[in-house]
Amino acid sequence: MPSNGGSVFDLTSRAKLRVTGADRLRFLNGQITNDVRKASESEAIEACILNAKGKMNAHVFISAGPDCFLADADSELRQALATRLERYVIADDVQIEDITDRWALFHVLAAAAPSLEESCRLLSVRRFAQSGWDIWIDAAQSRDAGAVLRELSAAFPLMDSVEVEIFRIEQGIPRWGHELTEEIIPIEANLEERTIDYEKGCYIGQEVISRMKMSGQTNKRLRGLVSLDDAPLSQGMKLAASGERGREVGWITSATRSKRLGKEIALGYVKRGFNSIGTNLDAFAPDEVAAIKSVRVAVASLPFN
Repeated sequence: MPSNGGSVFDLTSRAKLRVTGADRLRFLNGQITNDVRKASESEAIEACILNAKGKMNAHVFISAGPDCFLADADSELRQALATRLERYVIADDVQIEDITDRWALFHVLAAAAPSLEESCRLLSVRRFAQSGWDIWIDAAQSRDAGAVLRELSAAFPLMDSVEVEIFRIEQGIPRWGHELTEEIIPIEANLEERTIDYEKGCYIGQEVISRMKMSGQTNKRLRGLVSLDDAPLSQGMKLAASGERGREVGWITSATRSKRLGKEIALGYVKRGFNSIGTNLDAFAPDEVAAIKSVRVAVASLPFN
């Protein structure tokens, strides 16, 4: 688990795109929820890409290069993200290149930047809602990425995939394929503050996002869930109003046991009226018969404390 001394994450499997062309800034600003002008060669921004109904097509991090923008997303989106962006390149001077296999990507969770050679591309970015640093390594121009990872691992503990998932859930960070799907609106996933710029101008899906902000309401919201009986929780479990199995009010998207907290915890979407912190709910597998006892859970704030 991350400590005060920092931790290293190997994110090389993430999909990576390079966007070039004279119209790249205008084009990207018409596609993403954040303002791409905030991205620089030393700092990345977080953003969402939506459809016309305001629902998510992708969750990305974007930084600027001397003559391009670089974007990365969950590996599951490698083909879909490029296809989605290219669909809207009509008369624009924009080229989209898949550079996934060419670049390695590591992340160091620490307040201070790690000391690295100038050949490594170092960016400030809050991937886990904490200060951190991305290290991009171009295999065609830089030294061996494995050597860089070994150097980083000598200074900071390297987290394996299981540890990363536990930490992500503890921090309440949504992940594509779990909390983030094409049925979710960013505000529902608590991404509003980090990914949406309400002053930047038009983008696909903006009208839906603006109306939701004006109303101040969402039909559901991503929440933390804690097992009150210390019974395990699992992805896909349904949530019901306490004692009312037939009244479904949400579902679990990710679950784990937190050794740090000593609790069984989960992330899930809970409908309005039932997602206040401290509300008790029942969690049950969708194929359970009514006679099987459900797991009592309490709605918790994120990140888990």
